[in-house]
Amino acid sequence: VQLQASGGGVARAGESLRLSCVGSGRGFSGYAMGWFRQPPGKDREFVAAINWSSGNMQYADSVKGRFTISRDNAKNSVYLQMNDLTPGDTASYYCVAGIFPYSGIRSKWEEYHYWGQGTQVTVSS
Repeated sequence: VQLQASGGGVARAGESLRLSCVGSGRGFSGYAMGWFRQPPGKDREFVAAINWSSGNMQYADSVKGRFTISRDNAKNSVYLQMNDLTPGDTASYYCVAGIFPYSGIRSKWEEYHYWGQGTQVTVSS
């Protein structure tokens, strides 16, 4: 099972980037998917998560109103549209997948079942 993230890069403050993550190796029917990030020298933190039906989404307070998570189940994919980027968004971004009761979502890294490699986002002022 593999989660492959892409779309990272360098942006200036106020610009936008869109991250993508594609799952392979198994079906992800019923799985919640999400994004975490790890800024340089800091702990990994929750960014956003979305359940299978896209009827339940959760965001970290630091990204609410700027980031939007979405998914395409036919493509086993999850996306993170990041607008109005700030230098504080500089981090390695990781996608995750997990299956939880009642189509729930989680905000803790260790509760997910699959984790992808990171994609680097660097925002300059």
